[in-house]
Amino acid sequence: MNMIFKRKLPIPMEIKKEYPLSEELAKIKNARDAAIQKVFTGESDKFLVIIGPCSADNEEALCDYVNRLARVQEKVADKLILIPRIYTNKPRTTGEGYKGILHQPDPEKAPDILHGLIAIRKMHIRAIAESGLTAADEMLYPENYRYLDDLLSYVAIGARSVEDQHHRMTASGMDVPAGMKNPTSGDLSVMMNSVVAAQASHSFIYRGWEVESTGNEFAHTILRGAVNKRGHCIPNYHYEDLNLLLELYQQRDYKNPACIVDANHSNSNKQFKEQIRITKEVLHSRRHSHDIATLVKGVMIESYLEEGCQKVGEGVYGKSITDPCLGWEDSENLIYTIAESC
Repeated sequence: MNMIFKRKLPIPMEIKKEYPLSEELAKIKNARDAAIQKVFTGESDKFLVIIGPCSADNEEALCDYVNRLARVQEKVADKLILIPRIYTNKPRTTGEGYKGILHQPDPEKAPDILHGLIAIRKMHIRAIAESGLTAADEMLYPENYRYLDDLLSYVAIGARSVEDQHHRMTASGMDVPAGMKNPTSGDLSVMMNSVVAAQASHSFIYRGWEVESTGNEFAHTILRGAVNKRGHCIPNYHYEDLNLLLELYQQRDYKNPACIVDANHSNSNKQFKEQIRITKEVLHSRRHSHDIATLVKGVMIESYLEEGCQKVGEGVYGKSITDPCLGWEDSENLIYTIAESC
């Protein structure tokens, strides 16, 4: 085997014991979880805005961003639930480049996964303690989810992971909403099948244990656009796309049919400013159709303190080192626009 076994990592229970979530913060998370879940069941008509950096690469800048988000949340609390994106793993198409703070607590230094595990837990706890907001993260590696499962209120399964059986089964054992993205091919049947799988119960191997999941009734779809065989982006956020998704949901007895629209990635062709226009179009579609308004529970937006992106080492505070993001001023204004529309 062409692997060097460097060191055995602490199990999640050990990391949690060393960096525990306090009882006070656990109450905040439980209340947030309940409020978010009511959006998916239809008990609440609030709209979800899952917003934040492409990757959470710097604790200080990330917490600065989340604290600003918390002040905005107070102003829109009657209409919106803001869920900060604290994405600690970054999928890489070719395997090259920065893979997130889990791998590299310092993007300018060599990978250090032990310290990365500690860094991501400390960052999530700090964000909750300072802002009162619990976050979303991507489950890039199913076996790592237990390191953060007591901290997250939302989990996304990425376009390259959604077909993987272990991701689907792990999502079936979550007690928070799991968003299943359409694959990069755009095949909606793959995404719909993943929701079926995540909502069902399963027996499988997880972290060396034989486990049985009970199914996740809050598993749902995320439309993020697609790429054709020539590498051209194909958006899937338009009114017709949302109607098609509604028809697919009606073909089977899904629990709590729901969708989040990802305004970036292949929907925007990574033209980050387009997220503003795309979000407004989604809001218009919801106003035009009660059925679409019931289906589309929120949007996902990539946003940071400074707009655009930079290379690792440039050192601009609060600017993405992965995909380009909206800046803070545009993001804040967009949140207020969403609130006025809901």
